[in-house]
Order: sequence, then C-alpha cells, then structure tokens
Amino acid sequence: MNAHAVAFPVPTQVPATGKLPRFAWGLLAYNIAVILWGGLVRATGSGAGCGEHWPLCNGTVLQHAPRVETMIELTHRVTSGITVLAMVALVIWTFRGTVRKHIARVMVVAAAILTLNEAFLGALIVILGKVARDQSPSRGAYLSLHLANTLLLVAALTLTAHFLSRRVGFLRGEVKYRSIALAAVGLVATLFVGVSGSLAALGDSLFPSTSLQAALRQDFAATGTLLLRLRWLHPVLGFAAGFFVCWLVYRSVFQHGYWNNKNLALSVVGLLLLLYTLGLADVMLLAPVWMQIVHLLGADLLWIALVVLTARLCVQPAQTALA
Repeated sequence: MNAHAVAFPVPTQVPATGKLPRFAWGLLAYNIAVILWGGLVRATGSGAGCGEHWPLCNGTVLQHAPRVETMIELTHRVTSGITVLAMVALVIWTFRGTVRKHIARVMVVAAAILTLNEAFLGALIVILGKVARDQSPSRGAYLSLHLANTLLLVAALTLTAHFLSRRVGFLRGEVKYRSIALAAVGLVATLFVGVSGSLAALGDSLFPSTSLQAALRQDFAATGTLLLRLRWLHPVLGFAAGFFVCWLVYRSVFQHGYWNNKNLALSVVGLLLLLYTLGLADVMLLAPVWMQIVHLLGADLLWIALVVLTARLCVQPAQTALA
C-alpha cells in the first residue's frame, strides 16, 4: 500500500437518523419563505398594518374587515410564531437524537438564540414605529441589525441541517479545521453585502424613481437622503464579495479533501452569476416588488450554498496517515 495514502476513520458514534436532518432542512426552507414574506411586508409598506401593537394586531386577536396591509403583516407574525415553535421542536429533537459532542448541538442552540433575537428585533421595530413610510436614519440602523440577525440565523440553521446530514466529521474532536479565519472574514463580508442590499431595497421602496436617470441623480444628489446616497455601496460590495466566492471555488476544485465539492462549487458560481443578473434587472426595472422578492430569494440561496461549501472545506473529518 502507498505509504502516503490517507484514510478517513469510520465514525465512532452513530450519526443522526434520516427524519431529523429532513426536518432541519425543511425548517430552513420554511424560514426562507418567512423571510421572503417579510421582504413583501417591507416592499409594500405593510409593516404598520397592525399599528404599533405587538404581539396583538391593532390591539385585538381577531380582525374585523382588515385592510390588505393588515393581512400581510398579520400573516408574517403568524408564520414567524410558527418558526419559534418549530425551532423549539428542533432543539429538543437534536439533543435527543444525537450523541454528545455532535456539532449540530452547538449550531441548533445558536439558531434558537438567533430566532428569539429575531422576534425581539421585529417587535422592537414595530413598537418604535420604524415601519411603513418612516424615513428616519434610525430605521436603516434597525433594519441592518434585523437583516444581519436573519442571515446569521439562516447560517446557523444551514449548519445545523448540514452537520445532522453528515455521516462522518460531525463530532467535535473528530474533525480538523482549515482556513477558518479567512472563511469567517469572507462570510462576514458577504453578510455586509446582504445588509447593504436591504438598505438599497428600503431606499427603492421609500423613494421610487420614474426612470433610471432619475434614480442615478437621487444616488448622487448632495441634498439626498442617506439611504439613497449609500445605495451604490451594494453593487460595489457585491462585486468585492465575489473574490471570496472565487477563493472558495478554487479551494474546492483544486485542493483535495474528503468530499468532492466540484458540483456544489459550480452551483455557487451559477447562483452568483444569477444574482448579478437579478441585481441588474432590479436596477433596470426600477425595483418592482416582485423583482425585489426574486432578488432576495436568489441572495438567500447563494448564502446557504456558500455556508455549506465553507463548512465542507473548512470542517473536515480528521485524517489518519497509513504507515
């Protein structure tokens, strides 16, 4: 046998059962649907549909002859509440269905904390009136915090489902870490792209333009609002984050690891190109509501793919060299 051959050890513990990983992936998909509905709330200015009441809607449980804005906001609250209950179920099931030192346990606890923080930030935004047509700079700050928490929640849920699905390399102490610091910097940079995108979308909703030329004048007007003057940051940061994607793809294609990541890397490249196309279409079409939602979906799918590819490259089963 080749002295330089590398063997990967058989896991000493049993991985999670099939139903648990499927439930985790299903909850992630459900969360994406809730996020898209939240984007619809913002894009349609329906955040004030329930007034400044929370968790009640307009001070009551049942709504009589509700407006469209009320139904949009109420639906978002109900679906978000279901998320909290499903997250509790996922935490309990993960701890009952996995062994000690399973990495998914750490990830699911992080996801649960971020879910509670998501509800807190959403409630705070409503109570403080940072919704609908509010144009104050503080609204952008609260929205940025909310979106950053949302992306971190999606990442934690993705990692929970990913490590629950692994057959090897899912226990602390049986994995090795590669380029964690560099990968963390890249993911944080990508997170900032998402945050800047939410601010750009808010500017599109609050200050709609009648033409592309008018939109460009808004962006660079000395007397324009801060939301519009920062709108150019999103495409610039988006192209900068593309270098991180290139690094991930290079690592996955030209450096060997336990898994063959070529197909996933190609999917990431495809999603990145799709997102650039959607961003250009969003600008050219002057950001209609449906285009904003499609753009948001593309961004979420790319974020999930990046997180999975990063986990596969940077958290690998420990290797044992054969003598």
